[in-house]
Amino acid sequence: MRETLAEWRPLVDEAIADLVPREIDADYLETFFGGPTYEYDPDGIQRALAEPLWDLLDRGGKRWRAVLFLVFIEGFGEDPAEYLRYACIPEILHNGTIIVDDVEDEATKRRGEPALHHIYGQDIALNAGNAMYFLPLKILTQEQTDLPADRRLAAYEMLMDELNRTHLGQGMDIHWHNERDVEITPEQYLEMCACKTGCLGRIVARLAAILTDQPPEVERAVATYAELTAVAFQIGDDILDIENSLGRAGEFGKEFGNDVREGKKTLLVIHALKESDPETAERLREILAAAENTDEEVLEALSILEDAGSIDYARERALELAAEARAAIDGLEFDEETDRKLREFTKFVIERDV
Repeated sequence: MRETLAEWRPLVDEAIADLVPREIDADYLETFFGGPTYEYDPDGIQRALAEPLWDLLDRGGKRWRAVLFLVFIEGFGEDPAEYLRYACIPEILHNGTIIVDDVEDEATKRRGEPALHHIYGQDIALNAGNAMYFLPLKILTQEQTDLPADRRLAAYEMLMDELNRTHLGQGMDIHWHNERDVEITPEQYLEMCACKTGCLGRIVARLAAILTDQPPEVERAVATYAELTAVAFQIGDDILDIENSLGRAGEFGKEFGNDVREGKKTLLVIHALKESDPETAERLREILAAAENTDEEVLEALSILEDAGSIDYARERALELAAEARAAIDGLEFDEETDRKLREFTKFVIERDV
């Protein structure tokens, strides 16, 4: 899967640059947004939109949502190169959620550099992040001569449905790490992931199915695959945050133990709170609830998670979800290469090291 990601990522970025150029001018604004009522300010829009967007994209990211979309397109018998613009939809949406998440989480770092709101200010970051929820919708209207009206409407309705659920998931996540004593079940955590992360995965799969006019049962199957894989990906992220922090325990620094510093109630935390003795569980709650933590306190929390067996527990749940994802597409008649890529991807999301 790494080879597939490396192959398509530059092409995805080129397609995004066609949608939101690195350099904004009046001609682009009039072509994309329509003529001004009075006069656009290209320099202001450059600063407030293009610069934050490309700052984030240039830091890295795997573009796996866009690439997975293209894998589905190819599996459905179409030329993925002709659908690159549509691949921008889930990728831009995802990066918009990242910008807003970092403001809401008061994050200090993103992909090794200061979070965008620390560079551009909260106002610009929030506006850029919110704009990235809506910019991709223009792709559907710009391509309307090539896309039948019924499919265009189906794509719009799907996006509205999934984006609403995405904000349900974000709402649950915010509430949980703002409340010290909130009790969360593993099922509630998985539901939050299914909404917050899984819905973006579902957008990938459902969009590919809708654009290529697949029957409802196929759309449901690939949506289930993508949702389960995305939840496994989120759990994999939670595990990576802990394992990488434990591996760098002597280094510390601002990227050490991010989830603990943000007080996140991850699947590992839920498990550790249940499995630890009452005194240890209370100490973990105290560390997570603190406005700030020392490096030593973060390491203490990480050790509690490790001692409770929470890393192994979370990995096992992620592996179960990956197996369920593979089972969801068993009945679909993909070609051998597409089938291989999709099955590889369910392993990549758990086994990756970054």
